[in-house]
Amino acid sequence: MTTYVIGDLQGCLTPLHRLLDHIQYDPASDSLWFVGDLINRGPESLQALRFVKSLGDKAVTVLGNHDLHLLAVIHGVRKASRKDTLDEILKAPDRDELSHWLAHRPLLHTDERLGCTLVHAGIHPQWSLELAHALADEVCEKLETELADFLQHMYGNAPALWSNELSGRERLRFTVNAFTRMRYCHSNGELDFTFNGPPSAAPAQLYPWYAAPNRQQLNTRIIYGHWSSHPAIGPHNAIPTDRGCVWGGSLTAFAIEPEESYWVHNS
Repeated sequence: MTTYVIGDLQGCLTPLHRLLDHIQYDPASDSLWFVGDLINRGPESLQALRFVKSLGDKAVTVLGNHDLHLLAVIHGVRKASRKDTLDEILKAPDRDELSHWLAHRPLLHTDERLGCTLVHAGIHPQWSLELAHALADEVCEKLETELADFLQHMYGNAPALWSNELSGRERLRFTVNAFTRMRYCHSNGELDFTFNGPPSAAPAQLYPWYAAPNRQQLNTRIIYGHWSSHPAIGPHNAIPTDRGCVWGGSLTAFAIEPEESYWVHNS
């Protein structure tokens, strides 16, 4: 039995099938974790979404920013952009079924036995794992019970500073931004969305979220995607998986067990 974490799929189903063949994935015994952004920008968004959904409890999927964008488009909160590849999903006869399934995916998944936590972008440096899960649950409750209203007020970069006093829509927006959009923070934990390049080229005042000063020490390894410009290797407790398959890079599978290893297949 092997548990593989798959990097940002973004509608690249054919490379996924090639990668699964390469690693000799056995659906009867192996499990797949997806870091989110199953869809958009790639050519097979509808097929990718259907495939991952069809895996049932053999797959774990957390939400990414593109997944939330799709929900916003479906519910009339946002218009699709010219770069989006969502038309097939929007016109599909099973669109509502797929949308319902997607809206019920978590933002965060922890497996205590494996000592690993799955998230799309990262965990804010000022959060404990317990707080992160509590905040993720708050958002997921809104996604399940007040989806349209939540999506209507989800967008925006403010507030950028975390406070336990945040409440309502501001608290939810900060939580979503940290889990699905974050790359860099200032030394005080303020989120910064002005730069998305690799850490080696970052302005001096910015820190990768996992290297922010006084970051909470979490008793788990965080496996994340979202950051295609990040080097393939990161700190032992923060494992990147996005190699930019949709941009002509590679799709990755990170094997958590029985032995840690990276598998890469070019798009």
